[in-house]
Amino acid sequence: MKFREIITIDPSICHGKPCIRGMRWPVEVVLDLLASEMSIAEILEDHPELKKEDIMACLDYAKALVSGQNIDLAA
Repeated sequence: MKFREIITIDPSICHGKPCIRGMRWPVEVVLDLLASEMSIAEILEDHPELKKEDIMACLDYAKALVSGQNIDLAA
């Protein structure tokens, strides 16, 4: 589960929502961009602070959540 290296939870950032690398980029925002049919290339072009690995980690994290895996990012 590579997302554990990228997705972080910090109570002082975005109200403790899962975010990318401690930045103010919640996973849910990236998923919203993908759901709005933006391509990964378009997201990266519009937001150069993000990396393709960040977007893939968001998808991996979401997959883990919906599959019922126990996710503890504090570990």
